[in-house]
Amino acid sequence: MMRNLHSVLAPIYGVFLFLALPSCSTSSAKPETAGTAFPPPPAESPAKSGIDTAVFAGGCFWGVEAVFERLNGVSEVVSGYSGGSEADATYETVGLGMSGHAESVRVVYDPSVVSYGTLLRVFFNIAHDPTQLNYQGPDHGTQYRSAIFYNGEEQRKTAESYIKILESAKTFPFPIVSQVVPLKAFYPAEDYHQDFMRLNPEYPYIVRFDQPKVEALERTYPGLLAKKAGAAAAKETWRGLPVIGSKSEVSFPIKFSDAEWLKRLGNARFEVLRKEGTEQAFSGDTWEEHRAGTYYSAATGQPLFRSETKFESGTGWPSFSEPISQDAVALVIDRGYGMERVEVIDSSSGSHLGHVFDDGPGPKDFERGTGLRYCMNSASLLFVPDGSEVPPLVAAFK
Repeated sequence: MMRNLHSVLAPIYGVFLFLALPSCSTSSAKPETAGTAFPPPPAESPAKSGIDTAVFAGGCFWGVEAVFERLNGVSEVVSGYSGGSEADATYETVGLGMSGHAESVRVVYDPSVVSYGTLLRVFFNIAHDPTQLNYQGPDHGTQYRSAIFYNGEEQRKTAESYIKILESAKTFPFPIVSQVVPLKAFYPAEDYHQDFMRLNPEYPYIVRFDQPKVEALERTYPGLLAKKAGAAAAKETWRGLPVIGSKSEVSFPIKFSDAEWLKRLGNARFEVLRKEGTEQAFSGDTWEEHRAGTYYSAATGQPLFRSETKFESGTGWPSFSEPISQDAVALVIDRGYGMERVEVIDSSSGSHLGHVFDDGPGPKDFERGTGLRYCMNSASLLFVPDGSEVPPLVAAFK
């Protein structure tokens, strides 16, 4: 039974269709290929900070998306379709297996944090089984084929070299069938497919076929994971995002005494980042920043926001439509000053960044608009233009 049919009908027939799925296969990594025994990728040229994109196809895009979005250095993962025409890039058409598309994911990443070779290693070892021709687990058809849609000659050479390494090492018991083809276009899938695992963690297909992939990633490559503030503490939601009731509910990985924080940050940043202060509007050094680049936590060097999501809010504080990844920040209910707001903190240290509001521009007014406005303090941010050398604080966070 095709997965696209049971996912479309899931709201009505979810449990019935789950029971009808074949149980003879799984798309998680083979035990013999996991861990440090899996061959490393070929050496690559040193990369500068900035962003790059990679497109992979490895069966159902729900699980592949969920794997890649957990990697440190990955700022965005979008489910979609590659290999066919724009006119046919709809779930219903692709699901018939006649459009030429493959269910794919577009990964936006910082190559100075996570290399393309590392993405390939996760793709081959965790995200899918590259020896399955035109199917993954219960999903059959060319739309579920294994493919690397390379974006430039460097990606092509790295992918082809890595496949040769894996084959020479006899990493898999069967030949690798992954296609290595040029990326002609990528078409984002419908909204209800985006972040499907995060929004539907108990969906039967997710539990059976995709959750094991994420668990394998966490078990096999813990050093590649983005640092986060423990989602288990989040018991409430705000606009569909997890919100924690108090910072005391979370154990942050980076901790210092107030005296040490003051020494590291200086008075102005300490007052904002550690004492939840607010700088005067129009006084910060990034609210009028318009260059392409990345905004990091001034407390820890953690990547927080990309310039593509920054917009002019007229408030005098730097404003963004979304963080670099949902794990980059944590949201906390703030009931101070006789009102209830949603505080934004960096997930690595709990340092105060600002607040988020639901009065931001939507996609009709701003290409990257989400309807949210992450209103940040400049004192909380460290801006690094694309192509510039990262400061020691950022380099140390990696």
